Amino acid sequence: MISPRRIAAVLKKELLQLRRDRMTFAMVIMIPLIQLMLFGYAINTNLRHVPVALVDQAETELSRTLAQIVQATQVVEFTEVFATPQEAEIAITEARVRAALIIPRDVDNRFARSPAIGLGLPNATDQTSSRPVAHWIVDGSDTMVASAIKSLRAMPLTEMMRLPPNRLVPTFEVTLYFNPEQRSAVNIVPGLVGVILTMTMILFTSAAIVRERERGNMEMLINTPVKSSEIMIGKIIPYIFAGLIQVAIILGLGHVLFDVPINGGLGALLVVTLLFIIASLSVGLVVSTLAKNQLQSMQMTVFILLPSILMSGFMFPFDGMPQPVQVIAQALPATHFMDMIRGVVLRDASLFEMREQILWMIGFTVFGLMAATLKFKKRLD
Repeated sequence: MISPRRIAAVLKKELLQLRRDRMTFAMVIMIPLIQLMLFGYAINTNLRHVPVALVDQAETELSRTLAQIVQATQVVEFTEVFATPQEAEIAITEARVRAALIIPRDVDNRFARSPAIGLGLPNATDQTSSRPVAHWIVDGSDTMVASAIKSLRAMPLTEMMRLPPNRLVPTFEVTLYFNPEQRSAVNIVPGLVGVILTMTMILFTSAAIVRERERGNMEMLINTPVKSSEIMIGKIIPYIFAGLIQVAIILGLGHVLFDVPINGGLGALLVVTLLFIIASLSVGLVVSTLAKNQLQSMQMTVFILLPSILMSGFMFPFDGMPQPVQVIAQALPATHFMDMIRGVVLRDASLFEMREQILWMIGFTVFGLMAATLKFKKRLD
């Protein structure tokens, strides 16, 4: 027969244990708090202030007015100005901007012949006789960003000529680079590499030191002549090969099953993947030196994994997040890897074009390994 008294005794024991386990208690509070903050404040599907470039080849009053009206929508923000479309294409490949507005030299003539004018001109209703006033080139690898910029196709002329809402005239021609069909798989599959590696690499190594302690092997490691840095490096090398196998599976099957293009070289892909794997493993080692048991290491892994998925640009556009959140997201290795893996796989970006992300990843890895080594020494003392 079930005894309420014995149930109460077990309940009291669990509450006491929960109170003593500060890490678990912190996770109970922090995980819903972080989820609430991320989805309520950081995640925003209504894109604003997407960084784009401006190529104004006309430099007339009309071209400046067009640019001002486009920026007034607050969907985009001109962060770069270039003289030629080629410079803008390089900036898109380097992920410095997501798109570029190219205003041609004959913009005044194009505007005068636009059917939007409709003020007594003989061809006012012949919309096929005119050319687009300007041209957007867009990084189509992010489908949400591409859709947001495509929504601006008719806005400037509609506003300038005060046309009724039901008469939308294609003001801009839009060309989507890297993913002209706007297929979701092209955007998701490369990003999935970062999510899987973040989850598995941190999870594997976060229990590395804890496992040695729980199995009673820590004293043996202390008595060996192996240095702390050598232990850290030796712990992560096996998982590097595991990570490479995962990348081959994801990209290989993504190419075969979903026709995801692999435009970049295998050498560049190998370099950026190795950098991210080692950076993720260093994070796992730091977690392993902080956690007291494997349960705590898993809890801390979840604590890192959630922001990495939601703030890195995998599910939601990075450019749509508030500026303070973007600063925090820049501290996550997954954020930089999303740009690098999509740059190599979709945009055929070179290592030089991704030099900033590469340098950041190297610095993060060195810092992580040093922190794990120093923390491990402290525990040995």
